[in-house]
Amino acid sequence: MYTEEMLASMKKVEAARERNTDLEPRRMTAEEKETLLATYHPDYKQGEFAVLQVGPNKGEKVPTELAALLQGKSRVADLTVDLTHPAYDVDVLVIGGGGAGASAAIEAHNAGANVMVVTKLRMGDANTMMAEGGIQAADKPNDSPAQHFLDAYGGGHFAAKKELLYKLVTEAPEAILWLNELGVEFDKAPDGTMITTHGGGTSRKRMHAAKDYSGAEIMRTLRDEVLNLQIPVVDFTAAIELVLDDKGHAAGAVLQNMETGEILVAKAKTVIIATGGAGRLHYQGFPTSNHYGATADGLVLGYRAGAKLLYADTLQYHPTGAAYPQQIFGALVTEKVRSLGAKLINAEGEAFMHPLETRDVSAASIIRECGDRGKGVKTPEGVGVWLDTPMIERKNGAGTIEKRIPAMLRMFGKYGIDIRKEPILVYPTLHYQNGGLDIDTDGQSGVENLFVAGEAVGGIHDRNRLMGNSLLDIIVFGRNAGQHAAAKAKQVTVGRLSLDHVQAFAAACRQAGIESDVVSPKLLPNYARKAR
Repeated sequence: MYTEEMLASMKKVEAARERNTDLEPRRMTAEEKETLLATYHPDYKQGEFAVLQVGPNKGEKVPTELAALLQGKSRVADLTVDLTHPAYDVDVLVIGGGGAGASAAIEAHNAGANVMVVTKLRMGDANTMMAEGGIQAADKPNDSPAQHFLDAYGGGHFAAKKELLYKLVTEAPEAILWLNELGVEFDKAPDGTMITTHGGGTSRKRMHAAKDYSGAEIMRTLRDEVLNLQIPVVDFTAAIELVLDDKGHAAGAVLQNMETGEILVAKAKTVIIATGGAGRLHYQGFPTSNHYGATADGLVLGYRAGAKLLYADTLQYHPTGAAYPQQIFGALVTEKVRSLGAKLINAEGEAFMHPLETRDVSAASIIRECGDRGKGVKTPEGVGVWLDTPMIERKNGAGTIEKRIPAMLRMFGKYGIDIRKEPILVYPTLHYQNGGLDIDTDGQSGVENLFVAGEAVGGIHDRNRLMGNSLLDIIVFGRNAGQHAAAKAKQVTVGRLSLDHVQAFAAACRQAGIESDVVSPKLLPNYARKAR
């Protein structure tokens, strides 16, 4: 199964395991981190970004793939859309069926609003399902939201919107209680105390988890609650454009049935974008851990309607995506593996970095090791470094892996790799959209009555997100958006529905000399083989 070169390297890892188990490489200084990131992190590759020529962020850079979509041709450009007879008329329209959308829908419903969810795949087909390691909350006696704030603010390079980060950390304990009461099966000690662990960049053990399928367990619970409350969900239906009214306020969306192509209009007093991330755009050719529908739709829709982006030039490349075997290339290997004691080891059997550096520093370190230092392990598909999983049971005892990270054990076990006995190969994978649409503390964007929650938001995590803060933000800001959108809907009288903003944006593109045949939003990635 392994090449001779891979087997030779694995023997070096095994020979050095006892030494590496006890060895704890020092953490980098702030200066070392900045130099490392500037040299090796993908966010710093100038040739991979384009400057926007139109829209609220004109003059700012974003990834070239995103720029093409933001300044692309609207899917409604050549359609005749009947705005006078909407198929749906609701108080709150939630676009997206992941954790943020579900949380928003639940809270808006509980506030008395008439809510509807539209999602281009199925309810629960979202990055929430892919999250493994856990959810942060400072709810232990030796911790505090203030400490949580400092960890996240520093880990994100001191660039967060402080009011958003403050909301995230102070409402975290309540978010855990809310999920627990809904039925999430968190890991608990025999006395009922929640078990918590460290994550990269955390100074306290505040990671709450459900083994290593935390996101799936949270999404299961939220989806069940949406269904139990009988909130209408329109599956396999994508929002392809936002509708504004004659006052320029968000007033619904143009929808497209993903199976039949039928075009429908949903009218709403308030709209919540909860469309998730962008991993399936495969920025810079990276593999991704994201679900199939993560194509930055919400950023495109919001931007064309006039909502401003924040930190759209920053992405998170999770340091440990599976690099081998090919069948799971890019799949997420949870940071919890390192929290439990596994270390990153190069081809020579050397532990080359502290296992719990922040994700951007860890990813850049791996890229450096595999590049300039020439100490990566060559695979049939590319290159990687070892994540020495057998260390976990050397440190914590037999049975730890099966008990604490069973999904990882199963994922690699399908391909004949027993992570209790063999190290695994990893390389950074495109994981998270740090930037997104700019919001205030109520969750509202710069477009009146347009709210945003989840990974489509920018500013919460600065320019680098710590592990466990994404599952937290979909709950805190999902609930927040639902509550405020429902309250706002009570005050709204929707005016005449309009798509004039789409025509105005297209005219601005033409004036800027942009003649694009890129249709946006993208909706789904295209993996069709090209003819030779």
